[in-house]
Amino acid sequence: MSEAHLPAIRSLPSWLLGRAAARGRTLVAQALAEEDMRMWHHVVLSAVRDLGPVAQADLGRGVRLDPKDLVGVLNDLQAAGLVVREPDPKDRRKNAVSLTERGERLLKRCEKAARAANDELLAPLSAAEREQFTAMLLRISGTADQA
Repeated sequence: MSEAHLPAIRSLPSWLLGRAAARGRTLVAQALAEEDMRMWHHVVLSAVRDLGPVAQADLGRGVRLDPKDLVGVLNDLQAAGLVVREPDPKDRRKNAVSLTERGERLLKRCEKAARAANDELLAPLSAAEREQFTAMLLRISGTADQA
Protein backbone atom coordinates (compact mmCIF):
# COMPACT_ATOMS: atom_id res chain seq x y z
CA MET A 1 0.00 0.00 0.00
CA SER A 2 1.38 3.41 -0.92
CA GLU A 3 1.26 6.59 1.10
CA ALA A 4 -1.26 8.01 -1.38
CA HIS A 5 -3.87 5.69 0.13
CA LEU A 6 -3.51 7.19 3.60
CA PRO A 7 -5.49 10.45 3.36
CA ALA A 8 -6.16 10.76 7.10
CA ILE A 9 -2.47 10.46 8.01
CA ARG A 10 -1.30 12.57 5.08
CA SER A 11 -3.52 15.43 6.23
CA LEU A 12 -1.80 15.70 9.64
CA PRO A 13 0.67 18.59 9.89
CA SER A 14 2.88 16.46 12.16
CA TRP A 15 3.14 13.77 9.49
CA LEU A 16 3.89 16.32 6.77
CA LEU A 17 6.53 18.02 8.94
CA GLY A 18 8.12 14.64 9.61
CA ARG A 19 8.29 13.87 5.89
CA ALA A 20 9.71 17.32 5.12
CA ALA A 21 12.26 16.96 7.92
CA ALA A 22 13.32 13.53 6.68
CA ARG A 23 13.77 14.90 3.16
CA GLY A 24 15.73 17.87 4.50
CA ARG A 25 18.00 15.63 6.61
CA THR A 26 18.64 13.42 3.59
CA LEU A 27 19.51 16.37 1.36
CA VAL A 28 21.82 17.92 3.97
CA ALA A 29 23.45 14.58 4.84
CA GLN A 30 24.18 13.96 1.16
CA ALA A 31 25.65 17.45 0.75
CA LEU A 32 27.80 17.06 3.87
CA ALA A 33 28.96 13.60 2.76
CA GLU A 34 30.52 15.25 -0.30
CA GLU A 35 32.75 17.13 2.19
CA ASP A 36 33.35 13.86 4.11
CA MET A 37 31.31 15.21 7.02
CA ARG A 38 28.50 13.60 9.01
CA MET A 39 25.50 15.50 10.36
CA TRP A 40 26.37 15.48 14.09
CA HIS A 41 29.98 16.29 13.32
CA HIS A 42 28.80 19.34 11.39
CA VAL A 43 26.46 20.39 14.24
CA VAL A 44 29.26 20.12 16.80
CA LEU A 45 31.80 21.88 14.57
CA SER A 46 29.35 24.75 14.02
CA ALA A 47 28.60 25.00 17.75
CA VAL A 48 32.31 25.05 18.60
CA ARG A 49 32.78 27.95 16.16
CA ASP A 50 29.82 29.83 17.63
CA LEU A 51 30.61 29.14 21.32
CA GLY A 52 34.33 28.43 21.37
CA PRO A 53 36.45 28.12 23.20
CA VAL A 54 33.73 26.23 25.04
CA ALA A 55 33.79 23.77 27.92
CA GLN A 56 33.00 20.29 26.65
CA ALA A 57 30.05 19.93 29.06
CA ASP A 58 28.57 23.27 27.94
CA LEU A 59 28.99 22.24 24.32
CA GLY A 60 27.09 19.01 24.94
CA ARG A 61 24.25 20.87 26.62
CA GLY A 62 24.21 23.46 23.85
CA VAL A 63 23.75 20.90 21.07
CA ARG A 64 21.70 18.52 23.25
CA LEU A 65 23.99 15.57 22.65
CA ASP A 66 24.63 12.85 25.19
CA PRO A 67 28.10 13.27 26.76
CA LYS A 68 29.24 9.81 25.58
CA ASP A 69 28.19 10.59 22.01
CA LEU A 70 29.81 14.01 22.19
CA VAL A 71 33.14 12.48 23.23
CA GLY A 72 33.03 10.22 20.17
CA VAL A 73 32.26 13.11 17.83
CA LEU A 74 34.99 15.27 19.40
CA ASN A 75 37.48 12.41 19.16
CA ASP A 76 36.73 12.15 15.43
CA LEU A 77 36.97 15.92 14.92
CA GLN A 78 40.21 16.16 16.87
CA ALA A 79 41.76 13.21 15.02
CA ALA A 80 40.93 14.99 11.75
CA GLY A 81 42.62 18.17 13.01
CA LEU A 82 39.38 20.15 13.04
CA VAL A 83 39.18 20.96 16.77
CA VAL A 84 41.53 21.04 19.73
CA ARG A 85 40.72 20.26 23.35
CA GLU A 86 42.86 22.05 25.89
CA PRO A 87 42.48 22.76 29.58
CA ASP A 88 39.86 25.47 30.11
CA PRO A 89 41.62 28.64 31.35
CA LYS A 90 38.57 29.35 33.58
CA ASP A 91 38.64 25.89 35.15
CA ARG A 92 41.71 23.72 34.50
CA ARG A 93 39.72 20.59 35.49
CA LYS A 94 37.63 20.98 32.33
CA ASN A 95 38.46 20.81 28.65
CA ALA A 96 37.75 23.76 26.38
CA VAL A 97 37.12 22.97 22.73
CA SER A 98 38.23 25.32 19.95
CA LEU A 99 38.13 25.24 16.18
CA THR A 100 41.37 24.93 14.22
CA GLU A 101 42.00 26.85 11.00
CA ARG A 102 41.43 23.62 9.10
CA GLY A 103 38.13 23.17 10.96
CA GLU A 104 37.08 26.72 10.08
CA ARG A 105 37.80 26.13 6.37
CA LEU A 106 35.88 22.85 6.30
CA LEU A 107 32.99 24.36 8.24
CA LYS A 108 32.65 27.15 5.66
CA ARG A 109 32.44 24.57 2.86
CA CYS A 110 29.92 22.51 4.84
CA GLU A 111 27.76 25.52 5.59
CA LYS A 112 27.70 26.40 1.89
CA ALA A 113 26.71 22.80 1.06
CA ALA A 114 24.01 22.76 3.76
CA ARG A 115 22.58 26.07 2.51
CA ALA A 116 22.42 24.67 -1.04
CA ALA A 117 20.64 21.56 0.26
CA ASN A 118 18.13 23.73 2.12
CA ASP A 119 17.63 25.81 -1.01
CA GLU A 120 16.81 22.60 -2.85
CA LEU A 121 14.37 21.58 -0.10
CA LEU A 122 12.59 24.95 -0.23
CA ALA A 123 12.80 25.39 -4.03
CA PRO A 124 9.01 25.14 -4.48
CA LEU A 125 8.55 28.24 -2.27
CA SER A 126 9.04 31.88 -3.20
CA ALA A 127 11.49 33.98 -1.17
CA ALA A 128 8.61 35.51 0.80
CA GLU A 129 7.10 32.07 1.44
CA ARG A 130 10.48 30.81 2.66
CA GLU A 131 10.72 33.64 5.19
CA GLN A 132 7.15 33.07 6.35
CA PHE A 133 7.64 29.28 6.54
CA THR A 134 10.83 29.65 8.57
CA ALA A 135 9.14 32.09 10.94
CA MET A 136 6.24 29.69 11.42
CA LEU A 137 8.60 26.76 12.01
CA LEU A 138 10.38 28.78 14.69
CA ARG A 139 7.07 29.48 16.41
CA ILE A 140 5.88 25.86 16.45
CA SER A 141 9.26 24.21 17.09
CA GLY A 142 9.60 25.49 20.62
CA THR A 143 12.96 27.05 19.74
CA ALA A 144 11.88 30.62 18.94
CA ASP A 145 13.48 31.90 22.15
CA GLN A 146 16.76 30.19 21.20
CA ALA A 147 17.06 31.60 17.70
